[in-house]
Amino acid sequence: QVQLVESGGGLVQAGGSLRLSCAASGIIFSSRAMGWYRQAPGKQRELVASISSGGNTNYGDSVKGRFTISRDNAKNLVSLQMNSLKPEDTAVYYCHAERRGILDYDYWGQGTQVTVSS
Repeated sequence: QVQLVESGGGLVQAGGSLRLSCAASGIIFSSRAMGWYRQAPGKQRELVASISSGGNTNYGDSVKGRFTISRDNAKNLVSLQMNSLKPEDTAVYYCHAERRGILDYDYWGQGTQVTVSS
């Protein structure tokens, strides 16, 4: 069974920091591109950051320079360090494992709430 379990969400004041972690099991983690997405009430789910199996990263425009994604293949972990948080960062954050081809599947975690107060 594939599981992606997020942790680290919470309530933080604007300008503060949080670190999210995602623990993966049931997949060959090192071969997967991983990502963080978020969804605020009434809005579409959007890409926050992603990291390839080789460690290349990309970020949504709204978080560039503030968030950093990383992975530890030895521990099957992908993390998201969030600094200089803004109220508009408030959302449920989801861990994502990309499909490896058309015969494979995407996988999603259950999400962790991040709330940034003003």
